[in-house]
Amino acid sequence: MAMETPVCEFGLPAVDFRLPDLNGRPWSLADIRGPKGTLVMFICNHCPYVQAVVDRLVRDVRDLQALGIGAAAIMSNDVVHYPDDAPDRMRAFAARHGFTFPYLYDESQEVARAYGAVCTPDFFGYDADLGLQYRGRLDASRREAGPPDARRELFEAMRQVAATGRGPAEQIPSMGCSIKWKAD
Repeated sequence: MAMETPVCEFGLPAVDFRLPDLNGRPWSLADIRGPKGTLVMFICNHCPYVQAVVDRLVRDVRDLQALGIGAAAIMSNDVVHYPDDAPDRMRAFAARHGFTFPYLYDESQEVARAYGAVCTPDFFGYDADLGLQYRGRLDASRREAGPPDARRELFEAMRQVAATGRGPAEQIPSMGCSIKWKAD
């Protein structure tokens, strides 16, 4: 089911976490925090919306890292019912696409719930003081990649955050597959 992210709640503080990467190393918010801002992304392997943008996402994050933006991707789906998102598949997905940022496994789904993540991809862009400044989309892509010259909305927003500490007032929500929550 396709979902859209809520409107950005400017200034909402980032939630700390401690999650393992694909080699078992734990990462916290402080570990990924950049001097000019931080990007927390909720993604997964199997979602067609993520698959449509993953190479653009890697490009944009690499360019943002050069501007002092720290980043991590978090996978929170139920891997029992969605085995394509299991850690061994996450490792292969990250390697295939050349991730320059940690890909973390939120097995308990507590971090996704704490952030209010609703879909994959779901982007949370923070300023240097870890106040929310961006909750929009990567670009105009949907289930298929947008045109090659699509405006780099996430990149431009986070570049603005790095330079001014403020995200754009107008943001278009991200759209993607719902997070696959475990049955209670």
